[in-house]
Amino acid sequence: MSTLTAQSSTTTTSFSAHALDLKLKQVRLAHPEQSLPSPPSSNGASSPVERDYFYLRSLKECVEIYEDENRGKSESLAMLSDEEVVLLADNGKVAPHALEKLFGMNELERAVRVRRAIISRSSATKTLESSSIPYENYDYSRVIGACCENVVGYIPIPLGVAGPLNVDGTSFPIPMATAEGTLVASTSRGCKALNAGGGVSTVLVGDAMTRGPAIDFPSIKVAAQAKAWVDSAEGYAEMKAAFESTSRFAKLKSLKTAMAGRTMYIRFATTTGDAMGMNMISKGTEKALDAMQARFPSMVVLALSGNYCTDKKPAAINWIEGRGKSVVAEAVIPGHVVKTVLKTTVGDLCNLNVKKNLIGSAMAGSIGGFNAHASNILTAIFLATGQDPAQNVESSMCMTLMEPTNNGEDLLCSVTMPCIEVGTVGGGTVLAAQQGVLEMLGVKGAHPQHPGKNAQTLARVIASAVLAGELSLLSALAAGHLIKAHMAHNRSQVTTPAASVPVTPGPRV
Repeated sequence: MSTLTAQSSTTTTSFSAHALDLKLKQVRLAHPEQSLPSPPSSNGASSPVERDYFYLRSLKECVEIYEDENRGKSESLAMLSDEEVVLLADNGKVAPHALEKLFGMNELERAVRVRRAIISRSSATKTLESSSIPYENYDYSRVIGACCENVVGYIPIPLGVAGPLNVDGTSFPIPMATAEGTLVASTSRGCKALNAGGGVSTVLVGDAMTRGPAIDFPSIKVAAQAKAWVDSAEGYAEMKAAFESTSRFAKLKSLKTAMAGRTMYIRFATTTGDAMGMNMISKGTEKALDAMQARFPSMVVLALSGNYCTDKKPAAINWIEGRGKSVVAEAVIPGHVVKTVLKTTVGDLCNLNVKKNLIGSAMAGSIGGFNAHASNILTAIFLATGQDPAQNVESSMCMTLMEPTNNGEDLLCSVTMPCIEVGTVGGGTVLAAQQGVLEMLGVKGAHPQHPGKNAQTLARVIASAVLAGELSLLSALAAGHLIKAHMAHNRSQVTTPAASVPVTPGPRV
């Protein structure tokens, strides 16, 4: 009736409760007392030797248990071993992508474990099931339906803290999730130099997430009429009312229209509270387009996002008009700090910044790339705080400026970042570890009194951290220490860690 699938390695005939327990763990039964069938015997009883065997029920038996109408699916699956659930999946009776729904919220880890087995055995390498990719002891209830599908585990990334950094009079640790050696240490050095000058001052010059649908019309004349209506006070008011009816946080700030033939594009710009806001603004945009269609029934919405936004792609419109939080961060660093901490001079830094970040980037035809490595710092903080890492494309657009001040003695430096797209609610910010990082920064969740302030503070911290990273890297380049630092800190030496030395060591005397 049942098929033998595994046999104990021991040759003893005595029953061992410990050995049986080990085998139960190996087969990973949900409820062993229900799902481990008794081995067959001639007299109906199991001998000690027979008890040391495991049996996998036939597909027919498993299907009968699973499809019993007197039980719910989760209850039926609890009566089956992992191997038997895999058998059902292999024969098309269970959809691997639906395991969490079938097992129920109390068995999410089991759903992940079974999926790993299903995927592993159907792959060429067959390594996933026993791989070092972790899956245990993770709160998958925060993931399901929000952050990821077909989950098979999670990827730990080292989390370091640079700083602290004084931003607008408040000291912040700078959380950075990265696998690049020297990045945290280098940013810390920049923080030290900035703090020595009194810290960083920031201004928020814009706060508006955007969505730009593409709409077709029968002719350019109808498209032009629609454009004129949207641009009018009447049209704007009607669109605004429809848009804002979908959320108490979404407030429409502007509409920008453009035409390409008979296709019209509208760039909705809106505040979104403490959320990054893509889902919120998409919902509002859809409602506004419904109101517009009542006026122009012949219009066809081709796509809610027609790349006029622009999301996750480099675009001049983002660089010029901004997207998300637009932040400028500035600091003055005393000349003696430039010499003692950064190991270079004000003149050398200013010259290098012009030749590299401004002229060099212009020669390359860059859009928003007038910086040394803004994306490095921004992406590390994005990963640590649960932001969408793909939005580093536009978010890391940055112009770094440096000039001498105070009669050439000190350094005035700034970064201008018009497209920092961050939130402190929604998306990856719902995950436990990322929430812990946001809590460390004091910006977890929605601000209780001033909606949007937490996300704005996070954007200010990111811009300030980018300034620290820019300052340190350019100083290392100016002093010729970059390669030395990477050779010391960024080489894969698992068994012999590199000695700890300054990121940009001073001249030996």
